[in-house]
Amino acid sequence: MKHKFIISGGGTGGHIYPAVAIANELKNRFPDAEFLFVGAEDRMEMEKVPQAGYKIKGLWISGLQRSLSLQNLAFPLKLVSSLRKSLQILKEFKPDVAIGTGGYASAPLLRMAALRSIPCLIQEQNSHAGITNKWLSGKVQKICVAYEGMEKFFPSKKLKLTGNPVRQDLLEISSKKEEAIAFFNLKKEKKTLLVLGGSLGARRINQLIEKSLPFFEKNDLQLIWQCGKYYEETYKNKGSETVQVHAFLNRMDLAYAAADFIISRAGALSVSELCLVGKPVVFIPSPNVAEDHQTKNAKAISEKNAALLIKENDLDSSFENEFSELIASEEKQKTLSENIKKLAKPNATKDIVEEIEKLLEKSR
Repeated sequence: MKHKFIISGGGTGGHIYPAVAIANELKNRFPDAEFLFVGAEDRMEMEKVPQAGYKIKGLWISGLQRSLSLQNLAFPLKLVSSLRKSLQILKEFKPDVAIGTGGYASAPLLRMAALRSIPCLIQEQNSHAGITNKWLSGKVQKICVAYEGMEKFFPSKKLKLTGNPVRQDLLEISSKKEEAIAFFNLKKEKKTLLVLGGSLGARRINQLIEKSLPFFEKNDLQLIWQCGKYYEETYKNKGSETVQVHAFLNRMDLAYAAADFIISRAGALSVSELCLVGKPVVFIPSPNVAEDHQTKNAKAISEKNAALLIKENDLDSSFENEFSELIASEEKQKTLSENIKKLAKPNATKDIVEEIEKLLEKSR
Protein backbone atom coordinates (compact mmCIF):
# COMPACT_ATOMS: atom_id res chain seq x y z
CA MET A 1 0.00 0.00 0.00
CA LYS A 2 1.36 3.40 -1.04
CA HIS A 3 1.32 5.85 1.87
CA LYS A 4 0.80 9.61 1.66
CA PHE A 5 2.21 12.06 4.19
CA ILE A 6 1.43 15.77 4.45
CA ILE A 7 3.90 17.81 6.49
CA SER A 8 3.76 21.42 7.61
CA GLY A 9 6.30 23.47 9.50
CA GLY A 10 8.16 26.64 8.73
CA GLY A 11 8.92 30.29 9.25
CA THR A 12 12.37 29.45 10.62
CA GLY A 13 14.99 26.75 10.13
CA GLY A 14 14.06 25.49 13.59
CA HIS A 15 10.70 24.32 12.21
CA ILE A 16 11.83 23.38 8.68
CA TYR A 17 14.81 21.18 9.53
CA PRO A 18 12.81 18.77 11.76
CA ALA A 19 10.08 18.55 9.10
CA VAL A 20 12.59 17.58 6.40
CA ALA A 21 14.41 15.14 8.74
CA ILE A 22 11.10 13.39 9.53
CA ALA A 23 10.25 13.20 5.81
CA ASN A 24 13.68 11.72 5.01
CA GLU A 25 13.28 9.01 7.66
CA LEU A 26 9.75 8.20 6.45
CA LYS A 27 11.14 7.94 2.90
CA ASN A 28 13.77 5.44 4.13
CA ARG A 29 11.01 3.25 5.58
CA PHE A 30 8.44 3.77 2.82
CA PRO A 31 10.43 4.35 -0.41
CA ASP A 32 7.33 4.60 -2.60
CA ALA A 33 5.46 7.01 -0.29
CA GLU A 34 4.19 10.37 -1.55
CA PHE A 35 5.00 13.59 0.33
CA LEU A 36 3.53 17.06 0.24
CA PHE A 37 4.71 19.99 2.36
CA VAL A 38 2.55 23.00 3.17
CA GLY A 39 4.19 26.30 4.18
CA ALA A 40 3.64 30.04 4.44
CA GLU A 41 3.83 31.69 1.00
CA ASP A 42 6.58 34.21 1.66
CA ARG A 43 8.74 32.28 4.15
CA MET A 44 12.01 30.38 3.80
CA GLU A 45 10.36 26.94 3.56
CA MET A 46 9.23 27.80 0.00
CA GLU A 47 12.92 27.71 -0.97
CA LYS A 48 14.39 25.20 1.51
CA VAL A 49 11.86 22.37 1.06
CA PRO A 50 12.26 22.09 -2.76
CA GLN A 51 16.05 22.17 -2.22
CA ALA A 52 15.58 19.08 -0.03
CA GLY A 53 13.69 17.39 -2.89
CA TYR A 54 10.05 17.75 -1.78
CA LYS A 55 6.97 19.45 -3.27
CA ILE A 56 5.47 22.34 -1.30
CA LYS A 57 2.28 24.41 -1.51
CA GLY A 58 2.00 27.86 0.09
CA LEU A 59 -0.72 29.39 2.26
CA TRP A 60 -1.41 33.11 2.64
CA ILE A 61 -0.75 33.20 6.38
CA SER A 62 1.37 35.05 8.92
CA GLY A 63 1.51 35.30 12.70
CA LEU A 64 -0.17 37.86 14.90
CA GLN A 65 2.20 40.73 15.67
CA ARG A 66 2.77 41.26 19.37
CA SER A 67 2.47 45.04 19.01
CA LEU A 68 -0.49 46.96 17.57
CA SER A 69 -0.01 46.63 13.84
CA LEU A 70 -1.90 47.09 10.58
CA GLN A 71 -0.78 43.57 9.68
CA ASN A 72 -3.02 42.23 12.47
CA LEU A 73 -6.09 43.62 10.69
CA ALA A 74 -5.45 41.20 7.81
CA PHE A 75 -4.97 38.21 10.11
CA PRO A 76 -8.64 36.99 10.23
CA LEU A 77 -8.82 37.21 6.43
CA LYS A 78 -5.54 35.29 6.05
CA LEU A 79 -6.70 32.63 8.51
CA VAL A 80 -10.01 32.04 6.69
CA SER A 81 -8.18 31.94 3.33
CA SER A 82 -5.62 29.43 4.71
CA LEU A 83 -8.27 27.19 6.28
CA ARG A 84 -10.12 27.04 2.94
CA LYS A 85 -6.97 26.33 0.96
CA SER A 86 -5.85 23.70 3.49
CA LEU A 87 -9.19 21.92 3.11
CA GLN A 88 -8.83 21.97 -0.69
CA ILE A 89 -5.24 20.59 -0.47
CA LEU A 90 -6.34 17.80 1.90
CA LYS A 91 -9.28 16.79 -0.36
CA GLU A 92 -6.97 16.59 -3.38
CA PHE A 93 -3.95 14.92 -1.75
CA LYS A 94 -5.82 12.57 0.66
CA PRO A 95 -2.99 12.00 3.18
CA ASP A 96 -2.85 9.05 5.59
CA VAL A 97 -1.22 11.15 8.31
CA ALA A 98 -0.67 14.91 8.86
CA ILE A 99 2.51 16.04 10.64
CA GLY A 100 3.18 19.52 12.05
CA THR A 101 6.48 20.89 13.34
CA GLY A 102 5.30 24.38 14.32
CA GLY A 103 5.09 27.70 12.50
CA TYR A 104 2.09 29.62 11.16
CA ALA A 105 1.16 27.33 8.27
CA SER A 106 0.84 24.19 10.38
CA ALA A 107 -2.07 25.69 12.34
CA PRO A 108 -4.71 25.83 9.57
CA LEU A 109 -3.47 22.66 7.86
CA LEU A 110 -3.55 20.42 10.95
CA ARG A 111 -6.80 21.98 12.17
CA MET A 112 -8.53 21.01 8.93
CA ALA A 113 -6.84 17.59 8.88
CA ALA A 114 -8.18 16.88 12.37
CA LEU A 115 -11.68 17.98 11.27
CA ARG A 116 -11.45 15.42 8.43
CA SER A 117 -10.43 12.70 10.94
CA ILE A 118 -6.93 12.37 9.45
CA PRO A 119 -4.51 11.14 12.18
CA CYS A 120 -2.28 14.05 13.27
CA LEU A 121 1.08 14.29 15.04
CA ILE A 122 2.87 17.46 16.10
CA GLN A 123 6.49 17.92 17.15
CA GLU A 124 7.41 20.68 19.63
CA GLN A 125 11.10 21.63 19.59
CA ASN A 126 11.24 24.04 22.55
CA SER A 127 10.97 23.72 26.32
CA HIS A 128 8.22 26.37 26.18
CA ALA A 129 5.47 25.36 23.74
CA GLY A 130 4.68 27.61 20.79
CA ILE A 131 1.25 29.19 20.23
CA THR A 132 0.47 27.03 17.17
CA ASN A 133 1.18 23.72 18.88
CA LYS A 134 -0.71 24.73 22.04
CA TRP A 135 -3.73 25.60 19.87
CA LEU A 136 -3.54 22.27 18.02
CA SER A 137 -2.82 20.05 21.03
CA GLY A 138 -6.45 19.24 21.81
CA LYS A 139 -7.11 18.09 18.24
CA VAL A 140 -4.11 15.83 17.48
CA GLN A 141 -3.43 12.22 18.48
CA LYS A 142 0.27 12.45 19.42
CA ILE A 143 2.67 15.19 20.56
CA CYS A 144 6.42 14.49 20.36
CA VAL A 145 8.47 16.75 22.66
CA ALA A 146 12.15 17.42 23.31
CA TYR A 147 11.99 18.30 27.03
CA GLU A 148 10.57 16.82 30.20
CA GLY A 149 7.77 18.63 32.03
CA MET A 150 5.72 19.50 28.94
CA GLU A 151 2.51 18.40 30.73
CA LYS A 152 2.10 22.05 31.69
CA PHE A 153 1.31 22.82 28.03
CA PHE A 154 -0.13 19.60 26.61
CA PRO A 155 -2.40 16.67 27.63
CA SER A 156 0.01 14.21 29.30
CA LYS A 157 -1.57 11.11 27.71
CA LYS A 158 -0.63 12.37 24.22
CA LEU A 159 3.02 13.12 25.03
CA LYS A 160 6.07 11.20 23.86
CA LEU A 161 9.57 12.39 24.86
CA THR A 162 11.64 11.89 21.70
CA GLY A 163 14.05 14.84 21.50
CA ASN A 164 14.65 16.91 18.37
CA PRO A 165 15.91 15.59 15.02
CA VAL A 166 19.63 16.37 14.69
CA ARG A 167 22.29 15.94 12.01
CA GLN A 168 23.54 12.37 12.04
CA ASP A 169 27.10 13.46 11.17
CA LEU A 170 27.41 14.79 14.75
CA LEU A 171 27.26 11.31 16.24
CA GLU A 172 30.90 10.58 15.40
CA ILE A 173 32.67 13.88 16.11
CA SER A 174 34.99 12.46 18.79
CA SER A 175 36.90 10.63 16.04
CA LYS A 176 37.28 13.78 13.90
CA LYS A 177 39.54 15.95 16.13
CA GLU A 178 42.70 15.52 13.99
CA GLU A 179 40.76 16.13 10.76
CA ALA A 180 39.15 19.23 12.31
CA ILE A 181 42.49 20.71 13.43
CA ALA A 182 43.87 20.26 9.91
CA PHE A 183 40.68 21.56 8.23
CA PHE A 184 40.69 24.81 10.24
CA ASN A 185 44.51 25.01 10.30
CA LEU A 186 44.56 25.24 14.11
CA LYS A 187 47.49 24.98 16.51
CA LYS A 188 47.37 21.65 18.34
CA GLU A 189 48.80 23.05 21.56
CA LYS A 190 46.13 25.76 21.96
CA LYS A 191 42.56 25.35 23.23
CA THR A 192 39.85 26.34 20.75
CA LEU A 193 36.74 28.43 21.39
CA LEU A 194 33.88 28.05 18.89
CA VAL A 195 31.45 31.00 18.73
CA LEU A 196 28.02 30.44 17.14
CA GLY A 197 25.46 33.19 16.59
CA GLY A 198 23.26 31.49 14.01
CA SER A 199 23.49 31.71 10.20
CA LEU A 200 22.46 35.38 10.09
CA GLY A 201 24.50 36.32 13.17
CA ALA A 202 23.87 37.66 16.66
CA ARG A 203 24.75 41.32 17.18
CA ARG A 204 25.23 41.16 20.94
CA ILE A 205 27.42 38.05 20.83
CA ASN A 206 29.56 39.60 18.08
CA GLN A 207 30.00 42.77 20.15
CA LEU A 208 31.04 40.67 23.14
CA ILE A 209 33.59 38.66 21.14
CA GLU A 210 35.14 41.79 19.59
CA LYS A 211 35.46 43.42 23.01
CA SER A 212 36.88 40.21 24.55
CA LEU A 213 39.58 39.48 21.93
CA PRO A 214 42.41 40.73 24.23
CA PHE A 215 40.96 38.59 27.07
CA PHE A 216 40.94 35.48 24.85
CA GLU A 217 44.51 36.18 23.72
CA LYS A 218 45.65 36.57 27.34
CA ASN A 219 44.12 33.15 28.05
CA ASP A 220 45.94 31.60 25.05
CA LEU A 221 42.75 30.65 23.18
CA GLN A 222 42.28 30.38 19.41
CA LEU A 223 38.84 31.22 17.98
CA ILE A 224 36.55 29.91 15.27
CA TRP A 225 34.10 32.83 15.20
CA GLN A 226 30.96 32.39 13.12
CA CYS A 227 29.71 35.99 12.95
CA GLY A 228 26.80 35.44 10.50
CA LYS A 229 26.27 36.84 7.01
CA TYR A 230 24.75 40.12 8.28
CA TYR A 231 27.98 40.94 10.14
CA GLU A 232 30.68 39.63 7.81
CA GLU A 233 31.72 43.07 6.55
CA THR A 234 31.85 44.47 10.10
CA TYR A 235 34.11 41.80 11.59
CA LYS A 236 36.13 40.16 8.81
CA ASN A 237 39.08 42.49 9.50
CA LYS A 238 39.26 41.15 13.09
CA GLY A 239 40.81 37.92 11.84
CA SER A 240 44.35 37.12 12.93
CA GLU A 241 46.68 34.17 13.40
CA THR A 242 44.52 33.00 16.32
CA VAL A 243 41.10 34.38 15.30
CA GLN A 244 39.22 32.99 12.30
CA VAL A 245 36.11 34.92 11.27
CA HIS A 246 33.52 33.03 9.18
CA ALA A 247 30.15 34.25 7.91
CA PHE A 248 28.97 30.65 7.81
CA LEU A 249 30.39 27.22 8.71
CA ASN A 250 29.72 24.50 6.14
CA ARG A 251 31.35 21.73 8.18
CA MET A 252 29.61 22.02 11.53
CA ASP A 253 30.73 18.49 12.44
CA LEU A 254 34.40 19.57 12.18
CA ALA A 255 33.75 22.90 13.95
CA TYR A 256 32.25 21.01 16.90
CA ALA A 257 35.07 18.42 16.79
CA ALA A 258 37.72 21.17 16.95
CA ALA A 259 36.10 23.01 19.87
CA ASP A 260 37.14 22.78 23.52
CA PHE A 261 34.59 25.45 24.54
CA ILE A 262 31.46 26.72 22.77
CA ILE A 263 29.52 29.99 23.04
CA SER A 264 26.09 29.71 21.43
CA ARG A 265 22.55 30.99 21.15
CA ALA A 266 19.91 28.62 22.58
CA GLY A 267 17.55 27.84 19.71
CA ALA A 268 15.94 24.42 20.15
CA LEU A 269 17.96 22.63 17.47
CA SER A 270 21.26 24.19 18.54
CA VAL A 271 20.61 23.00 22.10
CA SER A 272 19.81 19.47 20.88
CA GLU A 273 22.99 19.39 18.79
CA LEU A 274 25.12 20.65 21.66
CA CYS A 275 23.77 17.90 23.95
CA LEU A 276 24.99 15.38 21.39
CA VAL A 277 28.36 17.12 20.97
CA GLY A 278 28.99 17.11 24.73
CA LYS A 279 31.44 20.04 25.05
CA PRO A 280 31.40 22.76 27.76
CA VAL A 281 28.88 25.36 26.56
CA VAL A 282 28.06 28.96 27.49
CA PHE A 283 24.52 29.78 26.32
CA ILE A 284 23.73 33.43 25.56
CA PRO A 285 20.03 33.21 24.62
CA SER A 286 18.40 35.72 22.30
CA PRO A 287 15.86 37.81 24.24
CA ASN A 288 14.14 38.80 20.98
CA VAL A 289 12.25 35.59 20.20
CA ALA A 290 8.64 34.57 20.81
CA GLU A 291 7.86 34.04 24.50
CA ASP A 292 11.60 34.23 25.32
CA HIS A 293 11.85 30.51 24.53
CA GLN A 294 15.65 30.56 24.08
CA THR A 295 16.13 31.57 27.72
CA LYS A 296 13.76 28.78 28.76
CA ASN A 297 15.65 26.25 26.59
CA ALA A 298 18.99 27.29 28.10
CA LYS A 299 17.57 27.22 31.64
CA ALA A 300 16.33 23.65 31.14
CA ILE A 301 19.98 22.68 30.50
CA SER A 302 21.80 24.97 32.97
CA GLU A 303 19.49 23.92 35.84
CA LYS A 304 20.88 20.39 35.40
CA ASN A 305 24.44 21.75 35.78
CA ALA A 306 25.02 20.87 32.12
CA ALA A 307 25.88 24.33 30.71
CA LEU A 308 26.44 27.94 31.75
CA LEU A 309 23.73 30.51 31.03
CA ILE A 310 24.56 34.22 30.79
CA LYS A 311 21.81 36.64 29.80
CA GLU A 312 22.66 39.45 27.38
CA ASN A 313 22.05 42.05 30.12
CA ASP A 314 24.66 40.39 32.34
CA LEU A 315 27.44 39.97 29.77
CA ASP A 316 29.40 43.10 30.68
CA SER A 317 29.37 42.32 34.39
CA SER A 318 29.65 38.51 34.36
CA PHE A 319 31.16 37.08 31.19
CA GLU A 320 34.90 37.37 31.86
CA ASN A 321 34.58 36.10 35.45
CA GLU A 322 32.40 33.12 34.56
CA PHE A 323 34.40 32.17 31.49
CA SER A 324 37.72 32.51 33.39
CA GLU A 325 36.41 30.11 36.03
CA LEU A 326 35.39 27.63 33.34
CA ILE A 327 38.71 27.60 31.49
CA ALA A 328 40.65 27.40 34.77
CA SER A 329 38.76 24.35 36.06
CA GLU A 330 39.14 21.04 34.23
CA GLU A 331 36.77 19.53 36.77
CA LYS A 332 34.03 22.04 35.86
CA GLN A 333 34.61 21.38 32.14
CA LYS A 334 34.31 17.62 32.71
CA THR A 335 31.13 18.00 34.81
CA LEU A 336 29.39 20.18 32.20
CA SER A 337 30.42 17.82 29.38
CA GLU A 338 29.23 14.69 31.14
CA ASN A 339 25.93 16.24 32.24
CA ILE A 340 25.01 17.72 28.85
CA LYS A 341 25.76 14.39 27.10
CA LYS A 342 23.24 12.68 29.39
CA LEU A 343 20.51 14.91 27.89
CA ALA A 344 21.24 13.89 24.28
CA LYS A 345 18.55 12.10 22.25
CA PRO A 346 20.42 10.70 19.22
CA ASN A 347 17.47 8.59 18.00
CA ALA A 348 14.89 11.38 17.97
CA THR A 349 13.98 11.21 14.27
CA LYS A 350 13.53 7.42 14.36
CA ASP A 351 11.45 7.64 17.55
CA ILE A 352 9.16 10.30 16.01
CA VAL A 353 8.68 8.20 12.86
CA GLU A 354 7.82 5.16 14.99
CA GLU A 355 4.97 7.21 16.50
CA ILE A 356 3.82 8.10 12.96
CA GLU A 357 3.89 4.40 12.03
CA LYS A 358 1.64 3.63 15.01
CA LEU A 359 -0.87 6.22 13.73
CA LEU A 360 -0.76 4.58 10.29
CA GLU A 361 -1.57 1.18 11.80
CA LYS A 362 -4.51 2.61 13.76
CA SER A 363 -5.94 4.33 10.68
CA ARG A 364 -6.02 1.14 8.57
